Amino acid sequence: MAGKAKKKTAAKKRTALAKRKAPKPARKAKTDKIGRAAGTDSKRVAAILAKLEEAYPDATCELRHENPFQLLVSTILSAQCTDVRVNQVAETLYKKYPDAKAFAYATPSELEMEIRPTGFFRNKTKSVMGASKAILERFGGEVPRTMEEILTLPGVARKTGNVVLGTAYGITSGIVVDTHVLRLSKRLDLTRNEDPKKVEQDLMQVIPREKWIQFSHQLIWHGRRVCHARKPKCTECNLESLCYSKDKTV
Repeated sequence: MAGKAKKKTAAKKRTALAKRKAPKPARKAKTDKIGRAAGTDSKRVAAILAKLEEAYPDATCELRHENPFQLLVSTILSAQCTDVRVNQVAETLYKKYPDAKAFAYATPSELEMEIRPTGFFRNKTKSVMGASKAILERFGGEVPRTMEEILTLPGVARKTGNVVLGTAYGITSGIVVDTHVLRLSKRLDLTRNEDPKKVEQDLMQVIPREKWIQFSHQLIWHGRRVCHARKPKCTECNLESLCYSKDKTV
């Protein structure tokens, strides 16, 4: 009997040890009653917006431009490229090509060499020339002022449309979702989606419309200056107390 008791005790210990070592089942992401990320509580969102305003009251688009058309071209060139590099190229580009007509009838091989430093220069040349021709032929030489119309331009998707409409015209058509906004929105638990279109829809539900334009600029500035992809500067972040991202460095 004593031997059986010892065996049962040993078996219980092994079972208990195995349970402790077994991986815990992954927790489901918390969402609110209508399926949004749990971090979208109105008070928390308001606190995030207040912190961003405190840190970046003068945040704006960092692509240098003198008019909506130049901003459109620079935004197309900024795909997979830094604003700093685009601004360097733009210094001479807009002197040689001052308007839509100059771009529309440019020599493709020459334009490719001008914008080569921004990367993907062949596709960008086609987009810029195509957009310029469309602006001349269908919009009287002016960049359109609605999302529906601007999306008909070659090389223009919602991100570019939101940049131009918001920055050049002050039109709140949506929220710019670039790599910084995508990364930070997830870190701050404002979305659980990966697709930029779905992320934009999530943000538009929780960010007050009057804040859409400035929110984009501020989040982009924060991503460039503090909340880096690999090594976020959490000790310098005024949002640290509101953030519970798994990859925090503090």
